[in-house]
Amino acid sequence: MRPTTETLLDIYHRLLACYGPQHWWPAEDAFEVIVGAILTQSAAWSNVEKAIANLKAPGALTAQALLGTPVDELSALIHSCGYHNAKARKLKAFAERLHSRYGGDLERLLDEDTTSLRQWLLSVHGIGEETADSIILYAAGKPVFVVDAYTRRILRRLGLAPPTDSYGPFQALFMENLPRDEALYNEYHALLVRHGKEACRTTPRCSDCCLRQVCPQGWAFA
Repeated sequence: MRPTTETLLDIYHRLLACYGPQHWWPAEDAFEVIVGAILTQSAAWSNVEKAIANLKAPGALTAQALLGTPVDELSALIHSCGYHNAKARKLKAFAERLHSRYGGDLERLLDEDTTSLRQWLLSVHGIGEETADSIILYAAGKPVFVVDAYTRRILRRLGLAPPTDSYGPFQALFMENLPRDEALYNEYHALLVRHGKEACRTTPRCSDCCLRQVCPQGWAFA
């Protein structure tokens, strides 16, 4: 079934009524959002929070501090979030590119237009589409819809997934049918994540699902 504006907004309002505002992304500033977006790749947020706290303790949660921290020390600080060696290199790569292109000025980077910002982010080692769009939405406050594994799973079960199982068509599904509204995209993505964790799991909990009435698979799994 091809989704419509009405369909997507109905899903949004059902999720919002069930879970309430999510106040996402939890961070003190834009740089912390960026670090969190990199660290949360294949990691539970609770473990990312531990890693961020470990970075904050010695004052390592700045671009300048990351530049001066050896990879092995950085890896130890973020050990809790998994793939810590690879993620340490990703954090270093971001800090180095930010320094070389923008003199370490994060505001200059985030002030770029959405297309330029996305292209730059995707050129940084370790930043893919989901991470780039999380940074654009949550750190820069620009209206792009973030697509993650929870979003794909939920849309598939609702019968709304695009025929092509890749990032772009899933993102277009939302951005072509909803207003370009940063606050809406922010809350919608956060609600889909919450729903994917609590109800629409790998083994779904359909009996308590707020989308059960509009989900073709809901009754089968209940």
